[in-house]
Amino acid sequence: MSKRLYVGNLSFNTTEDEIKAVFSEVGAVEAVDIVRDHETGRMKGFGFVDVASADATKMIAQLNGKQVGGRALTVNEARPKTNFRR
Repeated sequence: MSKRLYVGNLSFNTTEDEIKAVFSEVGAVEAVDIVRDHETGRMKGFGFVDVASADATKMIAQLNGKQVGGRALTVNEARPKTNFRR
């Protein structure tokens, strides 16, 4: 079973491979998905990392606030998407 972690405050130059490398230092990473603008393709500054459930709590504790690309990451368990469009 896996858990999905939210990763925020990413530098716009951060790549999926860099995020995978950082998280892999702590535990097993299954997938990395950086969110991009549909029109421009530019990164929005956040993404999601699918990790082994056993490693999720440890990753949050060790990586929340870690400096990557000159910015302090925000890492927590992802919440279900809600639709705010009106």
